[in-house]
Amino acid sequence: MSGVWVFESNGVIRLIENPQGEMPGGGTRRKVLVHLATGEVVSSYTLLEQILMGLGWERYYGGDPELFQFHKHTSIDLISLPRDFTKFNSVYMYDIVVKNPNIFKVRDL
Repeated sequence: MSGVWVFESNGVIRLIENPQGEMPGGGTRRKVLVHLATGEVVSSYTLLEQILMGLGWERYYGGDPELFQFHKHTSIDLISLPRDFTKFNSVYMYDIVVKNPNIFKVRDL
């Protein structure tokens, strides 16, 4: 077992196995997707779509109506995001980073 032991306010001790992803007190750190060229935090799908389209990504409409998707003709990659931006979390952010190296970065807010 590795991690960080944290004393909670109610006197309970708990192990945080991923101390980079959680903060003492039970909250998680909020992550943001940053466009490196501009330093701008991606705060909406409108902004993300503009950036991705500039990189050669196109909207993909053949899938699930609950997803917002992009594909590139030059690769087999597909970016699938929840239609609701409030559900856009670090898993989706890292998927974008991996498929667009040196363009985006995920940071703690």
